[in-house]
Order: sequence, then C-alpha cells, then structure tokens
Amino acid sequence: MSESKLRTQSMECAVQIINLVKSLKEKRESIISNQIGRSGTSVGANIREAQYAHGKADFIAKLQIALKEANETGYWLELLYKLHC
Repeated sequence: MSESKLRTQSMECAVQIINLVKSLKEKRESIISNQIGRSGTSVGANIREAQYAHGKADFIAKLQIALKEANETGYWLELLYKLHC
C-alpha cells in the first residue's frame, strides 16, 4: 500500500499533537489538551478510514469529517495561543 502525502502529513501532525498534549498535561492544562488530543488525532484516523470507503459518497464524507476535525483543532490551538499570550 503506497503512502499518500495526506496520510503522511496527517500522521506527522498527530505525533506533534500528542507531544503537545503531553506537554500541556505536565503543566496541568487538561481541558484544552483533551480537546486538542481528540480532534487532532482524529484527522488522520478519518483520512485512513476514507481509503476503505464504501463508494465515492462515503469517501467524500470521511474526508469532510477529517476537514471538520482539522478545523476544530485549529480552534483549540488558537484558543490555547490566546490564553498564553
């Protein structure tokens, strides 16, 4: 199975998200870290799921979920930035 650029980048992003979550938990920041952890790692999971979709509509739906999760992660990261500026 060949790796797509999207799959590779989403995996790299998930690794960075997990490292960020670990760092935040060390600082006792659990509310935002939990949210970032869930949405940030969900992106790659949904991209991976799309590969085994049951047709074009399912494929598109899975990628749309990944996009929504990426957008949610962006929100949490922006909120984290504003809290620590």
